[in-house]
Amino acid sequence: MYPIILLSFFGVVTLFLGFSKSKNILLPATLFFLLIALAGNFAEWNKGPILYFYDMLRVDNVTLAFNGIILISAFMIVAISGGFQDNADSEPAEYYALMLFSLVGAFMMVGFQHLIMLFIGVEILSVAMYILTGSNKRNLRSNEAALKYFLMGAFATGFMLFGMTLLYGATGSFKLEHIQGFASNMPAGSESYILYAGLLLLLIGMLFKVSAAPFHFWTPDVYEGAPTIFTTFMSTVVKTAGFAALYRLLSGSFTGIYGFWWIVVAAIAVLTLLVGNIGATSQNSFKRMLAYSGISHAGYLLIALTALSKPSQNAIIFYSLAYSLSTICAFGVLMLVSKEKTIEGQPNEYYDAFNGLAKQNPLLAFVLTVSMLSLAGIPLTAGFWGKFFIFTSAAERGIIWITVIAVLMSTVGIYYYFRVIISSYLKEGDLTKIRVAPFYQAILVLATVLTILFGLAPGLFENLI
Repeated sequence: MYPIILLSFFGVVTLFLGFSKSKNILLPATLFFLLIALAGNFAEWNKGPILYFYDMLRVDNVTLAFNGIILISAFMIVAISGGFQDNADSEPAEYYALMLFSLVGAFMMVGFQHLIMLFIGVEILSVAMYILTGSNKRNLRSNEAALKYFLMGAFATGFMLFGMTLLYGATGSFKLEHIQGFASNMPAGSESYILYAGLLLLLIGMLFKVSAAPFHFWTPDVYEGAPTIFTTFMSTVVKTAGFAALYRLLSGSFTGIYGFWWIVVAAIAVLTLLVGNIGATSQNSFKRMLAYSGISHAGYLLIALTALSKPSQNAIIFYSLAYSLSTICAFGVLMLVSKEKTIEGQPNEYYDAFNGLAKQNPLLAFVLTVSMLSLAGIPLTAGFWGKFFIFTSAAERGIIWITVIAVLMSTVGIYYYFRVIISSYLKEGDLTKIRVAPFYQAILVLATVLTILFGLAPGLFENLI
């Protein structure tokens, strides 16, 4: 509750700060706002489930844990966004304000207890991302990405609203507990097909937001066309909020018809794993590879949703944090390298941009290597334990076959992640020493240390939450 109020106010303040003569105040002010929101978020820790806005928003420890991951990710992303101030054509006040406003939508998605609150949250987050995707107005790829994202997002919203309408027609309520009561108390042999259809349509709209196949077609083009800093935001904050919303939706309303929807989600998870991992192997662009990688990681998180248990809840939280830290490191290094190596004035975002990185920039090469190892699920990184917890939750549920497929797809992922490491350490390149701002470097090191720390002591995170 506190972060929603604080960030709504801070977003407006950030817009007014844009009228100041110096842009230098915007970055530290935004970071300060995010720290205050983070403190406000954990001020409600262990106070029990609290309902706000006429019981439409629920705040509990699960909500606060997801909100914390989102705020930490946003803080790190904003911290490495100093390039805005160096670009005469950029409007940093608007960018930072939109990022703060989008977080309000993300928090509504995480804690919704009413489908209308879910819709409002999705739209606040989505509209902000449509604008930020097309913020590089001089770049045709950015314009194309924004248009594609907007049009396909509008169709997904239509599916989601139609699903909500059918759910209301079947149950007479938008509240999760009322839908849960209806779904759990249906007499045997009296299936409500309107309820089933509503759930499927709602899932289509939500699965679009997290880049699950076959609703993933927008992802590679949008990731590639959007400015890299907003691609980072999209692949961490938006994905975390989307899966938190999916978990709350399925666990809070549809456990009574688990036998109907689990096989649908399992089939989408398998398809997502196949599309993401196989698609990533053929990419030469690092950003497009990370786009397909993000699709594959959506598949792993869908496995946890399929299991839908207390262990899977903790697995989703841990995996979201591990994935966010690694992704921020990967995109953070890409932004530095792509500025140094350009093709006809445009940033080079291909694998060969990393050739010889370790020779002149050993720290950046190490950060990139740890992030790739974590995304691949190699032991001693947080990504390994994230996958382990997800596979364990699925095995405990008795869904062994999907675990086997996921493990096989993880081995495919090793191929395209290690291509980056090979380019950094084993290939010759003409990269010179890259100057990195101290705060930027500190953020990359912090994210890397946390990735290794949670890889060595995964129980530490569980103790924290």
